Amino acid sequence: MKNILLPTDFSDNSWNAIVYALKFFEKTTCTFYLLHVNSLSYVAANESPYIQTKDFVENTFTKPAKKQLRSLLKRITTEFSVKPHHHFFTLTDYNFFVDSIRNHVVEKKIDMIVMGTKGASGLKKVIIGSNAADVIRRVQCPALVVPEDAKFTDLEEVAFPTDYLLTYAVDLLQPLYNILEAHNSSLQVLHVTNREDTLTMAQQDNKDLLSEYFHKFDTKFHKLTNRNVEDAIECFVQSRDIKMVAMVAKNLNYFQRILFHNKIEEMTYHTHIPFLVMHDK
Repeated sequence: MKNILLPTDFSDNSWNAIVYALKFFEKTTCTFYLLHVNSLSYVAANESPYIQTKDFVENTFTKPAKKQLRSLLKRITTEFSVKPHHHFFTLTDYNFFVDSIRNHVVEKKIDMIVMGTKGASGLKKVIIGSNAADVIRRVQCPALVVPEDAKFTDLEEVAFPTDYLLTYAVDLLQPLYNILEAHNSSLQVLHVTNREDTLTMAQQDNKDLLSEYFHKFDTKFHKLTNRNVEDAIECFVQSRDIKMVAMVAKNLNYFQRILFHNKIEEMTYHTHIPFLVMHDK
């Protein structure tokens, strides 16, 4: 059984991520945890945090959140034919957002976080928001980030950009392996470089490891020579009609170059491609 955490702020983005998750895990036995976090607020007073009373928190934040979560759960059961192998629980918290996510990941033994993004900015950029960006960087759990316009379709091809500089542990790649297996997807491994140089011995070893690990799937390796990594990845995604992009958060420099532009909160892909971020556990 998979334990899936679905953070929600009751927005359209978070609802879309829930819908995506239900379809993505349609054939998988899952426990879904719907979590709403009321972030701690502070009032400046002699540089000390102002702690709200327990009754104030309960009446002002917790009770309304629980009511909204019940309405959300009712909407799920009304709009979807809930599978007998899907189970739902609601959670409320009053804490720092990332701390809350991290705590629930440990307590509930979460296998994956599925969360939505904010709206588009400009023609190409999508602002994923500080909460999603913080989760990607700071929570050691696989995260599936779903743009607001993403609709689940058959995952025919999943792209995996890499510079081959990481030695991949089996546990690190397991979420991607599981997705390829569950959805009968092909894997498109993509290396973008601004030079025609051949791979170093270490890079070749890491490439060989990927080839061996994913040997049971239809796996292809691609090399693009382009000075602009962002443009190269985006062209590849569009030209092949890629349905999901998977990355390793540990490879931070390459990861940021591909996903983000100028700021960590800005993602360069269009608003319909989900991406999977994998972490060491």
